[in-house]
Amino acid sequence: MIEAVTFWNEPNNKSHWDMEVDPEWRLYADMVRRAAQAVEAERPGVLRVLGGISPIDPGFMRRLQDFRATENLHAVAVHGFPLDWNLWQIHEWRDKIAEIEAVTHLPVWVTEVGVSSFGAEEVQDFGLRRTAELLLGRVDRIHWYSLYDLPRAWEATTRHKEAEGSSYYRHFYMGLLREDGTPKLALRQFSEYTPELGICQWFHFEDHRLDSAVQWLRRLGVRRLRTGLSWADYLRPGSDKWFDRMMQALDGFDLTVTFCFTPECKGIRPHHTSPPLDANEYADFCALMMRRYA
Repeated sequence: MIEAVTFWNEPNNKSHWDMEVDPEWRLYADMVRRAAQAVEAERPGVLRVLGGISPIDPGFMRRLQDFRATENLHAVAVHGFPLDWNLWQIHEWRDKIAEIEAVTHLPVWVTEVGVSSFGAEEVQDFGLRRTAELLLGRVDRIHWYSLYDLPRAWEATTRHKEAEGSSYYRHFYMGLLREDGTPKLALRQFSEYTPELGICQWFHFEDHRLDSAVQWLRRLGVRRLRTGLSWADYLRPGSDKWFDRMMQALDGFDLTVTFCFTPECKGIRPHHTSPPLDANEYADFCALMMRRYA
């Protein structure tokens, strides 16, 4: 049921990769090469994809290719949120795809695209419709972010938290469903674009929304789902039980699984954004997940 794997999430974003430790991304490139080889050895039929980049930066893509990070991959991925965080407009989406296509021979996937309802639900409703118009048929995979709003009791994965002002709080309004599970305006049109349009939904450790999410995904006609398996969570007590339950619940979807988040005890710095002390341990985790779930 695992169709594809992506190696990390937004490696050129300070909120997801420690650029002070790895300013040239040499460590990231080496980690991806090792992980791709490990996944290929275990399950050669599973597609291997570069973790979605944000911002969309052709220069960054060229650098990774110079470091041979993409030589054993099937696709590269990008993330874009032009109505919330990016410094370009939504109608430029196709141009942004073309910028990456110009510097790589690999297909370009959009593994996260979304619009918050922070200002108004009507903005999200428009953004979904316009995104579908621009991207469906233009790229092979599109994953809308996300199904659920992030609960306000949790933290968004950003570097400066509340100091980012409204940019931070937009993270909590990206869902088609509110935190309490009630639908927003954009939900009513989403099934018009499935199954071609997929969804990205991250599940936290022992996430209480798992079963209801599966029900909604099926109701909406979603076939392609992107989610994550956290290396850091794998070291928690009971991780096998939780991972098994999550993956069993998601049986029947075409899954793109992202492997990310360094355990504090495994990082050059004790933080989930840190490059690992030993890139082979990340590759071993990827291989283990392939044996268990692919």
